[in-house]
Amino acid sequence: MSSDATAAAQQFYGRWADLYDLLARKTPGLGHLRGRAADALALDSGDTAVEMGCGTGANFPHLRERVGPEGRVVGVDFTRGMLARARNRAEREGWRNVHLARADATEVEFRDPPDAILATFVVGMLADPAAAVNRWADALAPGGHLALLDAAQTTRWFGWPVNQAFRGLVVASSPTGMDAYERAPWSILDERVETARQALRKRADGTTHSEHALGVVRITGGRIE
Repeated sequence: MSSDATAAAQQFYGRWADLYDLLARKTPGLGHLRGRAADALALDSGDTAVEMGCGTGANFPHLRERVGPEGRVVGVDFTRGMLARARNRAEREGWRNVHLARADATEVEFRDPPDAILATFVVGMLADPAAAVNRWADALAPGGHLALLDAAQTTRWFGWPVNQAFRGLVVASSPTGMDAYERAPWSILDERVETARQALRKRADGTTHSEHALGVVRITGGRIE
């Protein structure tokens, strides 16, 4: 992102963190999809899992369940408001193996390579999603797993009414509004999501892919050599 876009995103997600947290936790079926994304990481007890763009921590329970009390979950986000709520959740639940870092998901570095990286509804916001995917793949321990959970327009035959609703959601959730885009933001989102998946397929030793919610939500995971 440019510096202006980054600042706008930080302000937007900070301002709407409470609503985002409510939607992240209460949207019907979304918890199941978060669990499916965590499954795509093929985690073992004792592993370290990193979530890029962790938001308010809605994925933490799913990741903790899979790494167990001996494992670690690291949440990365660049928005103070989101991290504050994630930190409050971890403290309230007594999650001593959850650690948080305020950083740009495209630039963060790790002292020790993690076993898995998850990015949920993140790559569609990145100007160069392929570069981010490759950077995350490079950061993993050998044999680690990378998984992407995202939403884009459906390609199914009944897609027109579904995509109209989805386009409205994209506009409503855009930090910069329609005026900041040279093209329709949903088209840009579609391209970025697909570009990220192509990059993951190139890097991974085989991938899994599934589509949900009328084809709008996609989960792709792979093992990185």
